[in-house]
Amino acid sequence: MSLELTYLLWSAVLAFVYVMAQAGTYRLQNGIIEADTNRDMAPEPNVLTGRATRALRNFHETYPVFIALAVVIEFSGRSDALSQWGAMIWFWARVAYLPIYIGGLGLVRSAVWTVSAAGLILMLAGILV
Repeated sequence: MSLELTYLLWSAVLAFVYVMAQAGTYRLQNGIIEADTNRDMAPEPNVLTGRATRALRNFHETYPVFIALAVVIEFSGRSDALSQWGAMIWFWARVAYLPIYIGGLGLVRSAVWTVSAAGLILMLAGILV
């Protein structure tokens, strides 16, 4: 299994962590009973729930790109130093992104997002070069 595929596997765990962070903050804000309803009349999120929700949404925006790149690298046999570094950079930046976003570190959050995007670019370069 390539390094990129290994990071793809661990990214599934990371996706679960993002989902649980959002669900956990929602439950802390609204209680378990409210969290188990259909949420037809969901209250406005507080600061932490809003941040966790936006972090999850942001993760979902780049995750399909990471999945596609990792799969193409695996099937094409194009794993190399660029693609491997790209996968590692994207993954670890996404690990850092969640607590930074929830912590409200706006400028740092933007920088970490940029680093994760650079990881995707490296993966693409590994395929194309």
